[in-house]
Amino acid sequence: MLKDKWPEEGELVVGVISKVENFGAFVELDEFGKKKGLIHISEIAPGWIKHIRDHVKEGQRVVCKVLEVDPSRGRIELSLKDVNEHQSRERMQIWKNEQKAIKWLELIAERLERDKKEFVEEIGQKLYDHFSGIFYAFDEAFEKGKKAFDGLDIDEEIIDEILVTAQTNIKSPLVKISAYVMLRTIHPDGVEIIKKALKSAKKVTRRKDIMLDIKYIGAPRYSIVVEAADYKNAEKILKKAADKAIEIIKKNDGEGTIIETR
Repeated sequence: MLKDKWPEEGELVVGVISKVENFGAFVELDEFGKKKGLIHISEIAPGWIKHIRDHVKEGQRVVCKVLEVDPSRGRIELSLKDVNEHQSRERMQIWKNEQKAIKWLELIAERLERDKKEFVEEIGQKLYDHFSGIFYAFDEAFEKGKKAFDGLDIDEEIIDEILVTAQTNIKSPLVKISAYVMLRTIHPDGVEIIKKALKSAKKVTRRKDIMLDIKYIGAPRYSIVVEAADYKNAEKILKKAADKAIEIIKKNDGEGTIIETR
């Protein structure tokens, strides 16, 4: 959606290695109309590089940091070594989401019997300009409904199709909460009793849409983590798990408390 634009210095961009030379690698930038950038060999990886092909190869998709842009000379200088693993994963996920959203637009074009290429270029550009990303347009549609499109010049039937597509394809993000439980017992079989208490706590739900995990932090502290579609459900399961563990401990000459719910 940015084929007529240039990336900005410091920006993270996604591209494909199109050619590898001894002095560096050329990258086609997917989101900028296939404009080409260069990763100099000194920007491929930290330290001295003996064989550049040990680090990059043609057809490899990469996330790079933009070092310098000169539109007048058609030059984009990139760095691969300045992007850490977390940044790479996060930026790649954004790119994947955009590709997914473009496919959704193509399906909408089919349903409305419109030319795919023209439809994606026209509507996709409007959505990108308004929401700073096509996927974000669908995400906002899922969260806010038609209100998300206030002030945007798009036909009603297209908005309706976007809303339906968003509701069909986007899932609510999971809510994650956690707490520590303190479990102590003076029972001779204390270790086994605590194991039993934690095992029982983990069995308080068998729902596949809820994740419940319990970890040893350091005696007598244990961590309970719950992921669910909404906070109310997550909180309910977390309390139920903690109460179950504490109940078993108290029945066996011990005591337990919940602390630091987050």
